Amino acid sequence: MSLLLAVPAVVGLWLVTGGRALPVATARTAAAAAAGATLVLAVVLAVTRTGVDRSWLPEIGVRWSFGVDGIAVPLVLLTASVGVLVAAHAWVEVPAGGAPATFLGCLVLVEAGALATFTARDAVLFFVAFELVLVPMWVLISRYGDRHDERARADAGHRFILYTAVGSTLMLVGILALVTSAGTSDLEALADGAGAALPPERQLLVAALLVTGLGVKVPVFPLHTWLPPAHTTAPTAGSVLLAAVLLKMGTYGLVRLPVSTVPDGFATLSPVLGVVGVVGIVWGALVCLVERDLKRLIAYSSVAHMGFVVLALAAGSETGLQAALFANIAHGVVSALLFVLVGGLKQRWGSVDLALPRPALRETSPRLGFVLVVGLAASLGLPGLAGFWGEFLAVYAAWMPAADRPRGLFVACAVAAAVGAALAAAYALRVARTVWVGEAVDPGDGAVPTPDTRGVELAVLGVLAAVTVALGVVPGPLLGLTADAVAQLVAGAR
Repeated sequence: MSLLLAVPAVVGLWLVTGGRALPVATARTAAAAAAGATLVLAVVLAVTRTGVDRSWLPEIGVRWSFGVDGIAVPLVLLTASVGVLVAAHAWVEVPAGGAPATFLGCLVLVEAGALATFTARDAVLFFVAFELVLVPMWVLISRYGDRHDERARADAGHRFILYTAVGSTLMLVGILALVTSAGTSDLEALADGAGAALPPERQLLVAALLVTGLGVKVPVFPLHTWLPPAHTTAPTAGSVLLAAVLLKMGTYGLVRLPVSTVPDGFATLSPVLGVVGVVGIVWGALVCLVERDLKRLIAYSSVAHMGFVVLALAAGSETGLQAALFANIAHGVVSALLFVLVGGLKQRWGSVDLALPRPALRETSPRLGFVLVVGLAASLGLPGLAGFWGEFLAVYAAWMPAADRPRGLFVACAVAAAVGAALAAAYALRVARTVWVGEAVDPGDGAVPTPDTRGVELAVLGVLAAVTVALGVVPGPLLGLTADAVAQLVAGAR
């Protein structure tokens, strides 16, 4: 457990602070070695389920406590795997804007902070780990983002800091209110009844603060407006980490804090959360129908997909929680696939403006075209691919919510979510028509065929595509991995 956190943290800090003069090849090798070692340690941890629990700040009762259960293990494995993929992708692209070692160090530090967040077993420690991730991600966005538009990059960095700072403040106040009221910051003790024993009005206050603060991180509508600019300007590796890891920290925080510790307060807020989740699904899909920038379109699709996660959590049932956890992992894999692909297209074309006519990707770059179709099909929830099970189970959970949820409202949310899924099919087909089928280009216009993917980029895309198919065809192992922890959590909430 200690090595899992120490390896990426130490290597990342060394690359950022002491490795600026390193040659690019050496920095790439160090980042890749750290990411590979972290993945091996994550697999070992997933099997052994070891942990660490030491006194840290005895004056205020905070412990240095880390461990994993069935809810955290999939996210730890996802984070470690994505860390390897973005480190490997550095052989394809290291953006300008500063020292390559600093860029690679920030990638590794984001991984370290996310792993600490997913394994923290103390509420205060969770907050500290959560906040440590934001600094290197801000550097990736504001310093290594799109060099073609300085103003947009600055705006994206400012929005990221402003929104996350407000969300963090609300989350911190909620955690302090919870910890001082319950008399402990131990997440296990809080989930075992220390939080549920609080008076209803105190539970509602804590839940409102935590849900709003973490809602910025997810993000839920209408707190999502920082995400599309951040994705649009971030380098490819930054977008992959943002979508596959950072957004998952928000939904994981919802599960660990309000859902587990103040269930009655969360149940009171769940109708509102379900409605805003559905609005995000439909709103994100409608924007995707008209959005011209392909990278920004994928960002808005993330808002829609995270809406399914929020709706499933709001339903309050065991099926809903299972759906949210599965959709979390599925979105992480599919979004990583699409952002690597779109980043590659932007590198080749100079822009990903859908209004510009392109040669048919299926003809000029068949491997890229195939991966694009897989990613789009998974994004629209096609059966047999990863995106299907999370969305299907989320809609089912909303149709059959927990007994203490207003069934009529949640049935309406389920219908609206199904409409949003249909809209997702429409915008996915729009992208396929524009990019995969292509527009007729007169050879006399000097159009250059798009170079196909190969080497490291092909390996990264191939791994993500294979996992996308595997999760869709065989969802049982992931659902089984989380089943016991979910059942225990739901039983405790009742």
